[in-house]
Amino acid sequence: MKRSIPYLAIVALSVIIYVVWPEQLSLAARIATMAIFVMSLDLVVGYGGLATLGHSAMFGIGAYASGLLAMHLTGNPLIGLAAGAAAGAALAGLSGLFLLRYEGLTFLMLTVAVGQIVQNAASKLRDWTGGEDGLTGFEVEKILGIWGFDLYGRVAFVYCVIVMLGCLFAMRKLMNSPFGLAVVGIHQNRERAGAIGGQVRAQLLKLYVLAGAFAGIAGALNAQVNQIVGLDTLSFELSAEALVMLVLGGAGSLFGAIAGTAVFMTIHHWAASINPYHWLFIIGAMLVTVVLVPRDRWGQLIRQRFAMLPRLGKHQEHAA
Repeated sequence: MKRSIPYLAIVALSVIIYVVWPEQLSLAARIATMAIFVMSLDLVVGYGGLATLGHSAMFGIGAYASGLLAMHLTGNPLIGLAAGAAAGAALAGLSGLFLLRYEGLTFLMLTVAVGQIVQNAASKLRDWTGGEDGLTGFEVEKILGIWGFDLYGRVAFVYCVIVMLGCLFAMRKLMNSPFGLAVVGIHQNRERAGAIGGQVRAQLLKLYVLAGAFAGIAGALNAQVNQIVGLDTLSFELSAEALVMLVLGGAGSLFGAIAGTAVFMTIHHWAASINPYHWLFIIGAMLVTVVLVPRDRWGQLIRQRFAMLPRLGKHQEHAA
């Protein structure tokens, strides 16, 4: 029962957003989509201990795969998600065979290089990707042949939340499995894991491929909801923003990844609407605060504030 509480909380919050803030459903759908992407990054960074700044390559390739499928074969959204997952996993597998030979800063810089190569290739293949203009002109069919995407974002929001919950459930099952525990052990002490007979590189490659599949799903979902795929889905900036979201929520926690995504994107939307030129100052200040103040300290401060509320109430009653 306790394990289902976080899922019920997400469903309850989604219902509240749907009813109370219908004008923000497009933003909420975007948050759910990006949450899948950030959770997939958490598998690599938080659980696997592999620092990467090229994760957007899997997101973008999944988006292009879904868009091209809708344009040339079928606009079935569920098949599009599967195509995005396959494309993301394939790219992660091919690049991971080379990348996972290295560690630390070398691995980090090579992930950036892979992302730049994929983005440049997408820019050159204009006949397929649309180049700088983006991939447009494809249509997504109704979900299960019943629900079509509307201008108000109602169907898109519900669809994105359901896919996000499904991915969250699958990732939690994965990381609580013997494979997930083995990956965490490798993160904690790679040398010891290898010394006791663990297949370190094979396990990390498997994790990298699975994370690529989930990132591809997020990219495909993004393409279906927006019905356009641009080069920004492969950009270094997207990878960097996803890493910031992960740090805000806390690496190694899938629910934290969702929370970090929601906080970052909500503040981005709010601050950018007030001042589109200086909103990054707010995000920067938040990031510095989160990094310098441990999460345990935040918990203590919150508990202290809640403990003070009854005392303040009693003090006011005596004063009256």
